Amino acid sequence: MRNIPTGRSGGFGFGLSGPVPRDVLILLGIVFATFSMSFFAVSAPLYRMLRLSPAAWQSGFLWQLVTYPFVGTGAPGIWFILELLILFLFARTVFYQLGRRKFWRLLILLSLSAAVAALAVDLIASLVTDSRPWQQAFVLMQGQRMLLVLLIALFAVLNQNATILLFFVLPVQAKWFLLLEILFAFLGFLGTKDFPGLVGICTGVGLTVAYFGRGTGIGLFSGALRELWLRAQAAWFRFQLGRVKQKRGMRIVPDDKNKGNWVH
Repeated sequence: MRNIPTGRSGGFGFGLSGPVPRDVLILLGIVFATFSMSFFAVSAPLYRMLRLSPAAWQSGFLWQLVTYPFVGTGAPGIWFILELLILFLFARTVFYQLGRRKFWRLLILLSLSAAVAALAVDLIASLVTDSRPWQQAFVLMQGQRMLLVLLIALFAVLNQNATILLFFVLPVQAKWFLLLEILFAFLGFLGTKDFPGLVGICTGVGLTVAYFGRGTGIGLFSGALRELWLRAQAAWFRFQLGRVKQKRGMRIVPDDKNKGNWVH
């Protein structure tokens, strides 16, 4: 069993006051600098090479497995600033609880594992079909979005009984953020069809729970996360069956005698 520090929202400096680790400032600076690179013609090609893309397995751009979470993404505006603010709040608290070495090690290993899982889905899909349903893969897990997913998940398992104001208004226990992250990712998947990105986010959250979850009282979330994952898989298979039906003119109906199987 791992020793997991727990506390309440005011017991670990979750706010804007107090000392700020230099590592967190460096992290925010890197995200902002790379985000700015995308808006200049001279640096935009480098920016695209650092983001996670199918080129990681198609052309051997393996550095993307490590660089992608530190490459800021999105449109310039208040939402990007708000994401950086939330990133700052969670990163500072998690950094103090884990320490410098463990903070960076977990952040890199978890994001790397999430990228491998997402790329595996994209690779398998390319072998199965010529036209993948997602127009832009990995959009759900690019840049600060992946950092937010991992840091919020880490915060949730380290401070499961803490109370956080969701949207700065609704008080929610930190452990529920694990399920909320999966829910928001699934809603994003419905809008983007980015199944690799959904798999990457579920992998990152799932591995965080697996690493810290034993003996913390949040083991029940592993079953809930598995249920959500199975539902996402079922939705994906139904989508694929619909595409096959349209492409080949096949009539696909459920087999009443063997529930869960399909005949055509």
